[in-house]
Amino acid sequence: MKRLFTLLFVCLPVLQAQDAPAVEERLASLEQAAKAAHMAGDNAWMLVCCALVLLMTGPGLALFYGGLVRRKNVLSTLMHSFALMALASIIWGLFGYSLAFGEGNAFIGGTQYLLLNGVGKEPSDYAGVPHLTFMAFQMMFAIITPALISGAYAERMRFSAMLVYTSLWLVIVYFPLAHMVWGTGGLMNAFGDGALPCFDFAGGTVVHISSGVSALVAALYLKPRLGYRQEPMKPHNLILSLTGACLLWVGWFGFNAGSALSAGGDASNAFVTTHFGASAATIGWLLAEWFRHGKPSMLGGISGAVAGLVTITPAAGFVTPMSALIIGFLGGVFCFWMVAVVKMKLGYDDSLDAFGIHGAGGFLGALLTGVFATNVINGGLTDAAGNVMPLGLVDGNGAQILNQAGGALVAVALAAVGSLICLKVADLACGLRVRPEEEIEGLDLSLHGEDGYSLEA
Repeated sequence: MKRLFTLLFVCLPVLQAQDAPAVEERLASLEQAAKAAHMAGDNAWMLVCCALVLLMTGPGLALFYGGLVRRKNVLSTLMHSFALMALASIIWGLFGYSLAFGEGNAFIGGTQYLLLNGVGKEPSDYAGVPHLTFMAFQMMFAIITPALISGAYAERMRFSAMLVYTSLWLVIVYFPLAHMVWGTGGLMNAFGDGALPCFDFAGGTVVHISSGVSALVAALYLKPRLGYRQEPMKPHNLILSLTGACLLWVGWFGFNAGSALSAGGDASNAFVTTHFGASAATIGWLLAEWFRHGKPSMLGGISGAVAGLVTITPAAGFVTPMSALIIGFLGGVFCFWMVAVVKMKLGYDDSLDAFGIHGAGGFLGALLTGVFATNVINGGLTDAAGNVMPLGLVDGNGAQILNQAGGALVAVALAAVGSLICLKVADLACGLRVRPEEEIEGLDLSLHGEDGYSLEA
């Protein structure tokens, strides 16, 4: 027995030495498998969000806008959203993604991702999912943003001019603004030491202010539709618009919750704040309309929902659900006032209220983000010592409201000047506005040779 103990005493270190690498290999393999499973879960969520955001453009925005125009222009309006799904995707893949998210300067990205060079299955620097997934998710934003502008020039712009204008607008306005807010080294990237740190979780400035202000410039440049404020121009099919609004609401969960870039708690918070913001804005708009006009309308309800979704977008990942109720309600009332009062007094013809909802709602949302953003929800901003920093006024950082206002004004200036340049070039290239006889006949037949409601056997 004594010899047996002696043998074990001598051999045990040797056995342990042999087992140690095996154990380490198993632990490393286990850790690698856990990381792969985690990335697979996040990747699955992000791919679903890609599809949800694309759903927002077609059929969501297409049906929402399509039902709001007159019957003779429904197909031409649907064509705007559908065609831009293809056009913006091609431009994004060729060079847009590189200009928006490549490493460049404070205002524009570089050229390292041209033709998607280096964009593969490995994680990007922006998210722990395959680089291709992140690129695809951001592409969906580049698709819907110019499609939102089409609500201002509906029923009177040439299809060819729309294609030229949008192509230029993406390059001059959208790509630089996306880089400034979200790109590495961007001017307004709060999490990348930007000189003007702004919080924009899912596109209040990048998407909504830029598209809304550009829409106003387009409406002013094109001038009103023939017969505007002299003959009825009511929506021809609110059932289509209701369907589109509901699809927008559902798709917006991918828009905002997907901007967490993972399937964790940040996505859950953005999901809930998005829903609460839309719900509160719907009630806010309906109450304001009821008070002013004596009746709540379906058009008002769906407009309020979209206004709330717009207003909560920059704040979704920074505020509590209860703050989202406040932001949404204020957004619904404010956007109603912009559409029902300000637009009527100024007399501009923003056909489908792209500025009154997206421009105004995006600006208000940016400011309210500076009020209600809190590190209780988002602790991603830390100082040199690793301490979580205060975000908005509720955290004691009232100066953030000024940063938000500054960022919003940068977006306004870039969108206004950039859009005017794009309109001028497109006008010189192929003429922006259809001929009067084409507008009277309707763009469906005059531009596309089709009838949206042909029921012939």
